[in-house]
Amino acid sequence: MSLFPEELVVLDFETSGMAPQRGDRPIEIGAVKIRDNRIVERFESLMNPGFAVDSFIEEFTGITNAQLAKAPPAEEVMREFSRFIGRVPLVAHNASFDQRFLQAELERVGDVHPRRFGCSMLVARRVYPEAPNHKLATLVAYKGLPCEGTFHRALADAEMTAYLWLQMTCDLCEHYQCDSVSFDILSGLGRVPIKKVAQYFEKVLHP
Repeated sequence: MSLFPEELVVLDFETSGMAPQRGDRPIEIGAVKIRDNRIVERFESLMNPGFAVDSFIEEFTGITNAQLAKAPPAEEVMREFSRFIGRVPLVAHNASFDQRFLQAELERVGDVHPRRFGCSMLVARRVYPEAPNHKLATLVAYKGLPCEGTFHRALADAEMTAYLWLQMTCDLCEHYQCDSVSFDILSGLGRVPIKKVAQYFEKVLHP
Protein backbone atom coordinates (compact mmCIF):
# COMPACT_ATOMS: atom_id res chain seq x y z
CA MET A 1 0.00 0.00 0.00
CA SER A 2 1.23 3.50 -0.82
CA LEU A 3 -0.84 5.95 1.20
CA PHE A 4 0.80 8.87 -0.51
CA PRO A 5 2.23 7.71 -3.85
CA GLU A 6 3.76 10.96 -5.06
CA GLU A 7 7.01 12.73 -4.32
CA LEU A 8 6.70 16.17 -2.76
CA VAL A 9 8.72 18.75 -0.87
CA VAL A 10 7.62 20.28 2.43
CA LEU A 11 9.26 23.63 3.14
CA ASP A 12 9.46 26.42 5.68
CA PHE A 13 11.03 29.87 5.66
CA GLU A 14 12.15 32.01 8.56
CA THR A 15 12.08 35.61 7.35
CA SER A 16 13.03 39.18 8.21
CA GLY A 17 9.37 40.24 8.17
CA MET A 18 5.96 39.45 6.75
CA ALA A 19 5.92 40.99 3.27
CA PRO A 20 8.36 40.38 0.41
CA GLN A 21 6.71 43.22 -1.51
CA ARG A 22 8.02 45.58 1.19
CA GLY A 23 11.54 44.24 0.96
CA ASP A 24 11.42 41.47 3.55
CA ARG A 25 13.50 38.42 2.69
CA PRO A 26 14.13 34.90 4.00
CA ILE A 27 16.90 34.36 6.51
CA GLU A 28 16.61 30.57 6.71
CA ILE A 29 15.09 27.79 4.65
CA GLY A 30 14.39 24.21 5.63
CA ALA A 31 12.79 21.51 3.51
CA VAL A 32 12.28 17.77 3.39
CA LYS A 33 11.53 15.56 0.41
CA ILE A 34 8.90 12.85 0.88
CA ARG A 35 8.83 9.68 -1.17
CA ASP A 36 6.97 6.43 -0.41
CA ASN A 37 5.48 7.86 2.79
CA ARG A 38 8.78 8.83 4.39
CA ILE A 39 11.35 11.61 4.47
CA VAL A 40 14.18 10.71 2.11
CA GLU A 41 16.15 13.96 1.80
CA ARG A 42 16.66 17.23 3.67
CA PHE A 43 17.69 20.76 2.69
CA GLU A 44 18.72 23.41 5.21
CA SER A 45 20.57 26.72 5.04
CA LEU A 46 20.79 30.13 6.62
CA MET A 47 20.44 32.91 4.06
CA ASN A 48 22.15 36.29 4.10
CA PRO A 49 19.42 38.76 3.06
CA GLY A 50 21.87 41.59 2.47
CA PHE A 51 20.82 43.64 5.50
CA ALA A 52 20.61 43.35 9.29
CA VAL A 53 17.39 42.02 10.81
CA ASP A 54 15.82 43.68 13.83
CA SER A 55 16.20 42.43 17.38
CA PHE A 56 12.66 41.00 17.49
CA ILE A 57 13.46 38.62 14.63
CA GLU A 58 16.73 37.61 16.29
CA GLU A 59 14.87 36.80 19.51
CA PHE A 60 11.91 35.12 17.78
CA THR A 61 14.00 32.79 15.61
CA GLY A 62 17.23 32.54 17.57
CA ILE A 63 19.07 33.50 14.37
CA THR A 64 21.52 36.35 14.94
CA ASN A 65 22.90 38.97 12.60
CA ALA A 66 26.36 37.57 13.30
CA GLN A 67 25.22 34.20 11.94
CA LEU A 68 23.59 35.78 8.90
CA ALA A 69 26.73 37.76 8.09
CA LYS A 70 28.55 34.45 7.62
CA ALA A 71 25.70 32.78 5.69
CA PRO A 72 25.67 32.36 1.91
CA PRO A 73 23.77 35.01 -0.08
CA ALA A 74 20.06 34.30 -0.42
CA GLU A 75 20.38 34.09 -4.22
CA GLU A 76 23.01 31.35 -3.96
CA VAL A 77 20.82 29.32 -1.62
CA MET A 78 17.76 29.72 -3.84
CA ARG A 79 19.58 28.51 -6.94
CA GLU A 80 20.48 25.36 -5.06
CA PHE A 81 16.95 25.03 -3.67
CA SER A 82 15.45 25.41 -7.14
CA ARG A 83 17.41 22.34 -8.18
CA PHE A 84 16.34 20.50 -5.02
CA ILE A 85 12.61 20.96 -5.58
CA GLY A 86 12.55 20.51 -9.33
CA ARG A 87 8.90 20.45 -10.41
CA VAL A 88 7.43 18.37 -7.60
CA PRO A 89 4.42 19.60 -5.59
CA LEU A 90 5.13 21.72 -2.52
CA VAL A 91 3.55 21.87 0.94
CA ALA A 92 3.84 24.38 3.79
CA HIS A 93 1.91 25.23 6.94
CA ASN A 94 0.09 28.51 6.27
CA ALA A 95 1.31 28.09 2.71
CA SER A 96 0.27 31.50 1.41
CA PHE A 97 3.06 33.04 3.51
CA ASP A 98 5.82 30.72 2.33
CA GLN A 99 4.52 30.74 -1.25
CA ARG A 100 4.88 34.53 -1.48
CA PHE A 101 8.49 34.41 -0.33
CA LEU A 102 9.33 31.39 -2.47
CA GLN A 103 7.96 33.03 -5.60
CA ALA A 104 9.76 36.30 -4.93
CA GLU A 105 13.09 34.62 -4.25
CA LEU A 106 12.88 32.20 -7.19
CA GLU A 107 12.07 35.09 -9.52
CA ARG A 108 15.29 36.77 -8.38
CA VAL A 109 17.25 33.80 -9.72
CA GLY A 110 15.24 33.44 -12.93
CA ASP A 111 13.00 30.52 -11.94
CA VAL A 112 9.44 31.47 -12.89
CA HIS A 113 8.00 27.98 -13.33
CA PRO A 114 4.53 27.56 -11.78
CA ARG A 115 4.31 24.97 -9.02
CA ARG A 116 1.46 23.22 -7.24
CA PHE A 117 1.18 24.21 -3.57
CA GLY A 118 -0.71 22.59 -0.71
CA CYS A 119 -1.46 24.11 2.70
CA SER A 120 -1.31 21.72 5.65
CA MET A 121 -3.07 24.25 7.89
CA LEU A 122 -6.12 24.53 5.62
CA VAL A 123 -6.27 20.75 5.22
CA ALA A 124 -5.93 20.21 8.98
CA ARG A 125 -8.91 22.48 9.63
CA ARG A 126 -11.02 20.02 7.64
CA VAL A 127 -9.43 16.79 8.86
CA TYR A 128 -9.20 17.78 12.54
CA PRO A 129 -11.97 20.35 13.10
CA GLU A 130 -12.08 19.40 16.79
CA ALA A 131 -8.42 20.35 17.44
CA PRO A 132 -7.92 23.23 19.93
CA ASN A 133 -6.49 25.33 17.10
CA HIS A 134 -4.56 24.67 13.92
CA LYS A 135 -1.15 26.07 14.71
CA LEU A 136 1.63 23.65 13.84
CA ALA A 137 2.78 23.16 17.45
CA THR A 138 -0.78 22.46 18.59
CA LEU A 139 -1.41 19.89 15.86
CA VAL A 140 1.91 18.14 16.50
CA ALA A 141 0.97 17.75 20.17
CA TYR A 142 -2.65 16.88 19.36
CA LYS A 143 -1.64 13.96 17.13
CA GLY A 144 1.43 12.94 19.12
CA LEU A 145 3.75 13.47 16.16
CA PRO A 146 7.56 13.42 16.31
CA CYS A 147 8.85 16.75 17.60
CA GLU A 148 12.56 17.22 17.09
CA GLY A 149 14.40 20.52 16.99
CA THR A 150 12.99 23.95 17.82
CA PHE A 151 9.77 25.55 16.58
CA HIS A 152 10.45 28.62 14.44
CA ARG A 153 13.57 27.04 12.98
CA ALA A 154 12.99 26.17 9.36
CA LEU A 155 14.06 22.53 9.12
CA ALA A 156 12.31 21.51 12.33
CA ASP A 157 9.08 23.16 11.19
CA ALA A 158 9.35 21.54 7.75
CA GLU A 159 9.87 18.09 9.27
CA MET A 160 6.92 18.45 11.64
CA THR A 161 4.73 19.70 8.78
CA ALA A 162 5.75 16.65 6.76
CA TYR A 163 4.78 14.31 9.59
CA LEU A 164 1.45 16.13 9.87
CA TRP A 165 0.79 15.79 6.12
CA LEU A 166 1.52 12.06 6.22
CA GLN A 167 -0.64 11.61 9.33
CA MET A 168 -3.58 13.36 7.68
CA THR A 169 -3.16 11.11 4.65
CA CYS A 170 -3.16 8.02 6.86
CA ASP A 171 -6.19 9.15 8.85
CA LEU A 172 -8.18 9.95 5.71
CA CYS A 173 -7.32 6.60 4.12
CA GLU A 174 -8.49 4.82 7.25
CA HIS A 175 -11.68 6.85 7.56
CA TYR A 176 -12.70 6.60 3.90
CA GLN A 177 -11.37 3.07 3.35
CA CYS A 178 -9.06 3.90 0.47
CA ASP A 179 -5.51 2.83 -0.36
CA SER A 180 -4.07 6.24 -1.20
CA VAL A 181 -4.80 9.95 -1.39
CA SER A 182 -3.11 11.99 -4.11
CA PHE A 183 -1.57 15.40 -3.61
CA ASP A 184 -4.27 17.04 -5.72
CA ILE A 185 -7.05 15.46 -3.66
CA LEU A 186 -5.48 16.34 -0.32
CA SER A 187 -4.48 19.88 -1.26
CA GLY A 188 -7.90 20.41 -2.87
CA LEU A 189 -9.51 19.55 0.45
CA GLY A 190 -8.17 22.83 1.81
CA ARG A 191 -10.59 24.72 -0.44
CA VAL A 192 -13.68 22.70 0.52
CA PRO A 193 -16.19 24.07 3.06
CA ILE A 194 -15.84 22.09 6.29
CA LYS A 195 -19.45 20.89 6.18
CA LYS A 196 -18.91 19.41 2.71
CA VAL A 197 -15.79 17.33 3.37
CA ALA A 198 -17.65 14.00 3.26
CA GLN A 199 -19.34 14.97 -0.02
CA TYR A 200 -15.99 15.99 -1.47
CA PHE A 201 -14.40 12.63 -0.72
CA GLU A 202 -17.40 10.74 -2.01
CA LYS A 203 -17.05 12.63 -5.28
CA VAL A 204 -13.27 12.33 -5.73
CA LEU A 205 -12.93 8.75 -4.52
CA HIS A 206 -16.02 7.39 -6.26
CA PRO A 207 -16.51 9.55 -9.37
